[in-house]
Amino acid sequence: MLRRVITTRVAGRGIDAVTRGWVRLTGRRVDLGREAWLAGPTGDVDRIGDAWLEREMARCDGRGGEQADGAGLLPSLSVLDGIGFDAAALRPEVRDFYEHTSCWRLQVWAQWSSAAWPFGWLVSAVFARRLEQLSLPLRPLDVAHGMSSDVRTVVGPDGRLIGTSWHRRLRSTGDTVFSGWYGTVTPPGAARPSVRVIFPLPHGRLVVLLRPTATADGALLLTSGPGAWGEDGAYLVVQPHGGDRAWARRIPVHERFDVHVDGEGVLRTDHAITLWRLPVLRLHYRLDRVD
Repeated sequence: MLRRVITTRVAGRGIDAVTRGWVRLTGRRVDLGREAWLAGPTGDVDRIGDAWLEREMARCDGRGGEQADGAGLLPSLSVLDGIGFDAAALRPEVRDFYEHTSCWRLQVWAQWSSAAWPFGWLVSAVFARRLEQLSLPLRPLDVAHGMSSDVRTVVGPDGRLIGTSWHRRLRSTGDTVFSGWYGTVTPPGAARPSVRVIFPLPHGRLVVLLRPTATADGALLLTSGPGAWGEDGAYLVVQPHGGDRAWARRIPVHERFDVHVDGEGVLRTDHAITLWRLPVLRLHYRLDRVD
């Protein structure tokens, strides 16, 4: 057993190093002081968990970080208002989930495409389980008991919100699925704010920018499709030595969230992940408010 753990850890560190080398070789060098939309928390080498939050609070001179009843991923969806988006057009249930996320219980179902499942297994076995990050469920029964939500907000010296951490675990085992840093940012290639989610990784992070759209029936669409540098999408950032020096690369991982109220008044979310145009994983959430 110990030999297996050591072998997995060594293999995982090797994959981490290859990935960082690929980003440095094929990506672009960035100054995070000037391109702050790519800045954010960085994880430990062998375990991400939620230890990164204290370091990010220190970096941002923030305070708070305690789990609070009624805390939301965003203070209000109106912070996303801009050209092409008006939060007032959304259903109240949709707004309440994002503004009071900790008041909602999540049930989730997962389905991998047959072509992508072996890749998902490899990532989970060598990378995700070791790091306790981006550990997407491989089988529907893995998430049969739902997920817990740990929502913690951080404010700056002036009292304004800096960001919100969301740590989700499987209720059946307590294993971490992912921990992310949520907020908003206006990408350099856009004229209105987007949702920004940062997943800390060893010596860097994955930054996902999601474009908001309100549908005619009050649903919220969040999308990170293909595009040019600085537009909504997914970016791998390597920051090996701290400071503002880093390398970043846009990657062809695309997501689509459809947060809607069904015909029976239940809040649901359909989440699709694709690689280029290849469907990889579909997740479906049932969201129930618990007072």
